[in-house]
Amino acid sequence: MKNNKTVFAVYSLLMLCSAVSLTSQAKDWNSILIATEGVYEPWNRTLPDGSFDGFEPEMAKVLCERMQARCTLVAQDWDGLIPGLQAGKFDVVMDALAISDTRKQVIDFSRPYTKAPATFIAMDSSKIDMHRGTLRLSGNPQQDAPAVEDLRAKLKGKVIGIVSGTVYTKFIHDQFDAVATIREYKTPPEPLMDLKSGRVDVVFEDMGFLAGEMAQPSSSGVVLVGPAINGPIWGEGEAFGIRKGEPELKAKLDKAVASLIDDGTINRLSQKWFKHDFTPPSH
Repeated sequence: MKNNKTVFAVYSLLMLCSAVSLTSQAKDWNSILIATEGVYEPWNRTLPDGSFDGFEPEMAKVLCERMQARCTLVAQDWDGLIPGLQAGKFDVVMDALAISDTRKQVIDFSRPYTKAPATFIAMDSSKIDMHRGTLRLSGNPQQDAPAVEDLRAKLKGKVIGIVSGTVYTKFIHDQFDAVATIREYKTPPEPLMDLKSGRVDVVFEDMGFLAGEMAQPSSSGVVLVGPAINGPIWGEGEAFGIRKGEPELKAKLDKAVASLIDDGTINRLSQKWFKHDFTPPSH
């Protein structure tokens, strides 16, 4: 009996050491699985051969070289990104994911790698035209209401298209539910198709995505019709989403993102893909 206990104790110790060893290897983060939609141009897109291209995949290539990590990109629908991350299907979410207080309750974020404004688009034939320039909003619906009053007046009775589950969705409902019809969509291309077919009057999206969309021949006649909206309302910016309790991965990503900001890589890639500099403010 004593010998059996000893054998069991040794076996348990070996199993524990093995588990600790595997955990230690996992925390090295030499191999990282990154999920993205692959349909949110020019942030990310899927090429005919199944590979990924766009601002984020190109940035990730440089970033992973800096981290000395082997990164693999996989496609995932927007509404499955955070649930899939939490379930351990992948390690990182990369899809123009804006940092928000709501999302911080369920996942962690790297430091932001971009900070993009958002605006409205419509068909030129609609004659919809709101004031241009920039509009800085706080994110407090009551506080922001006076600044948005002109936009509400111009969109009274209109149909607004918006993708579900984004930081923009709440803004649209907060400010326009009382004056307009709001239609939510699962993926970014869907409201754009409905805009071109006349089923919605305007679409609200980030200006990075819209820059890519409006450069396409199929978007002839699509025009910007509102101000570039930015400020605290969209949080700190767009960042990598990480499962909670992964401090080593966050530290590794933060350091690499900082290096891409400091050496101008983010600015260069931002100008290439968006024709604007979306470099976030320095920490």
